[in-house]
Amino acid sequence: MTKRERRTFTKEFKEQIVQLHLSGKPRNEIIKEYELTPSSFDKWVRQHKTSGSFEEKDNRTPEQEELIRLRKENQRLMMENDILKQAALIMGQSRCVIRNNRQKYSVSAMCAVLQLPRSTYYYEAKVRDVQDEELTALIVKVFKDSRNIYGQRKIKRELQRQGWTVSRRRIGRIMKEQGLVSKYTVAQFKPSKTTVNESEVGNVLNREFNQDEELKLIVSDLTYVRVMQNWHYICVLVDLYNREIIGYSAGPNKSAELVQRAFSTVKYNLNRLELFHTDRGSEFKNKLIDEALETFGIERSLSEKGTPYDNAVAEATFKTIKTEFVSGRVFESQQKLDLELFDYVNWFNNIRIHGSLDYLTPNEYKRKHQAEMSRIK
Repeated sequence: MTKRERRTFTKEFKEQIVQLHLSGKPRNEIIKEYELTPSSFDKWVRQHKTSGSFEEKDNRTPEQEELIRLRKENQRLMMENDILKQAALIMGQSRCVIRNNRQKYSVSAMCAVLQLPRSTYYYEAKVRDVQDEELTALIVKVFKDSRNIYGQRKIKRELQRQGWTVSRRRIGRIMKEQGLVSKYTVAQFKPSKTTVNESEVGNVLNREFNQDEELKLIVSDLTYVRVMQNWHYICVLVDLYNREIIGYSAGPNKSAELVQRAFSTVKYNLNRLELFHTDRGSEFKNKLIDEALETFGIERSLSEKGTPYDNAVAEATFKTIKTEFVSGRVFESQQKLDLELFDYVNWFNNIRIHGSLDYLTPNEYKRKHQAEMSRIK
């Protein structure tokens, strides 16, 4: 198993985390979604309030004994839960026979025939009721944690990760009872396409959307979002290898500068990129972008005119962004949009599971694939 690298955080990252907290995002959600320790988060908030500096302080000792106790308690609860589930499975058939025939025969008589103590039957029935309540609460939590986007399939996968085997039909029933409706049930407005340029650059990508090498082929697109009374725009760069958003930007103008700023946020070495594919919008095919790509040795690829499927992954990613992040929202300022886009991209890459990645997050998929390649070597 590959040892996880020690994480380091820039001053800008810490500032964004504190600003998320000050903007109203709950402390527990920030700690969970960004995989932070509570002590680090609290320290950053305290430093921001007192001095505004994020310099590390010496002699910080975590409460190790309390952490060990909590871990042991969690393991004990998981063991008890597992034992109860297995017991329920063993007794399940007998209980079903009794439950289905309660109107015809007495519970005592059926328990005697099936050699099942009445106390066991009633206890198991009580356990099942408790499990139903626990499952309902868990489904509601998974749905809310997904920012109201997961349907039955993805909720089922998340439950499997937590040790629950539940049918989609049962999940659907509980969602209906609890009034949980995915954002994807809302129809989306589709704007008309603008005119395209007549560049001679061809479709080098040729719809090869499935890639097994990181940072080899990057696709991009833009979409609009309302900021106060004006339209602003979002640009993202997507790695076809694991559908990770590796760069992003937002601003009031649909321009080459917006695309260039998205490249400036990429945390990887741009010289590793081999091919950049987009549609034929003028913001992508212009002198500024051509010079930037030439500087880093990145080849150009453009969709054929009037053929949106040539950029299907970028189109699908922006459908997701529109549904989950943009739809029905009006941002109060560009600063607010920047902060929430930063938060959404982190969630998209590290927490949101993707059906095209076998229900893994982009970074989970990358780690799993890299581990498999290491074993082969």
